[in-house]
Amino acid sequence: MFESYLINALLAGICVSLIGGALGCFVVWKKMAYFGDSLSHSSLLGIALGIALGINTTIGTFLVCLLFASLLIFLQDKKILSNDTLLGILAHSSLSIGIVSISLLNKKVNLGSYLFGDILTVTPSELIWFSFATLFVLIILYVIWDKLVLVTIDESIAKAERINTSFIQLVFLFLLIIFVATCVKIVGILLITSMLIIPAASARQISSSPLQMGFVSSLIGVLSIILGLFSSVKLDTPTGPTIIVMLVIIFAIIFPLSKKINQT
Repeated sequence: MFESYLINALLAGICVSLIGGALGCFVVWKKMAYFGDSLSHSSLLGIALGIALGINTTIGTFLVCLLFASLLIFLQDKKILSNDTLLGILAHSSLSIGIVSISLLNKKVNLGSYLFGDILTVTPSELIWFSFATLFVLIILYVIWDKLVLVTIDESIAKAERINTSFIQLVFLFLLIIFVATCVKIVGILLITSMLIIPAASARQISSSPLQMGFVSSLIGVLSIILGLFSSVKLDTPTGPTIIVMLVIIFAIIFPLSKKINQT
């Protein structure tokens, strides 16, 4: 029989992989890897907020990421600086402020668990949150999938089809924030983007449609969680980085195979 903490970790990892796989496809298509990385960096300030207020750090992360995204959109509209510059300033500012804030709290905090994840400590209450978040994200994605794909392919065509592109993009951004807030516990702040990019990049090599890519990406994420989780327990290695190593191995296997498939 598996220990309860392993079951909790496995189920939580699967939840995050399902939504990360689908959202990651759009991150790859839209070339938003740097945005995802910046959003994950800002989550440390949310963790500091959660610790300071005595609330769940996932809630604190969600609130700060929401503030980060809102501030970015506001500054983008002002067109003061380029997007990359804004992302760099906001991401590293929030990361630095988060680290300083945590050090000033005079509380014993395992910073490594937030930077690289601590999936083995997922509690039953956190698992319930992950389950509801996953269900919510998947339902919303199901509703807006076709519109989101069209907006991603060509925004002008989407507008011609009378799609509210701004609203669709805001919904996608909101779902991405939910993913970041939940994924911190799984692989940590520094590795969140990997859970978005690598499964989607792997799936892209062997998929023939956006929907298929979304399914394959999620399956690759789930497989990496299973392999990474049990490998880390067996080898006594950090779980978050081990999960990402499994993702890299899967990508390394798929990439040359996809080249052969394309050549036949």
